[in-house]
Amino acid sequence: MLEHAAGQPWIYPVLLVFFFIDGFATILPSETAIVGLSALSLHSGQPNLWILGFTALIGAMAGDNMAYMLGRKIGLTRWKWMRRPKVQKMFAWAQYELDKRGAVLIFTARYIPWGRVAVNYVAGQTGFRHRTFFILDAFACVTWVGYSIGIGLLAGQWVHNNPLLGVGIAVAFAVLLGIVVDHALRWWHKYLERKDAARAAAREASEAAAPAVDRKPVVGADLSKPAG
Repeated sequence: MLEHAAGQPWIYPVLLVFFFIDGFATILPSETAIVGLSALSLHSGQPNLWILGFTALIGAMAGDNMAYMLGRKIGLTRWKWMRRPKVQKMFAWAQYELDKRGAVLIFTARYIPWGRVAVNYVAGQTGFRHRTFFILDAFACVTWVGYSIGIGLLAGQWVHNNPLLGVGIAVAFAVLLGIVVDHALRWWHKYLERKDAARAAAREASEAAAPAVDRKPVVGADLSKPAG
């Protein structure tokens, strides 16, 4: 059934909607879909990898920019799921990181499912320049598509005679690698936060330790009145 569906022309429009929705809602496992189909394509030749990659790229970019526009139009508290403590915490993290290192965050957040949604919404809500966001997001999506297809092809090569087993291995491998990448990126951003905090503390300490400038009165001048 999977092999038959992968060879049908309607699979690409369905995937386009699939990747689009995942860009602003994260209710569909887009990484799993592209990895599994890439592994299947290695054995059956369907779906076409170039069309699959292009479809994923357009859908992901459209979904990310939709999240940006929703953030600009409705803010971060309109819907019930946005007001959940965990989601609000993610929004706060995204806003802090976006203020500090917007380009790095937009690129790396594409690899963190909930992280990218939070970053895209916050970018729109805070008025991050849309042209800059579009360019950075396009670059991030290109690398994300290549990364996902690469995982599918790599894992799919391990099983030559059973394509469905290859799909299962590819998906499991993608999930495990995704967890590793997720934790690694989160650790890196927390490391950068600690560096920012240490730098700010050092600056405050140096300012507090700086000697006050003595202002000696000028003989014959009334310093309580402005000059002239």
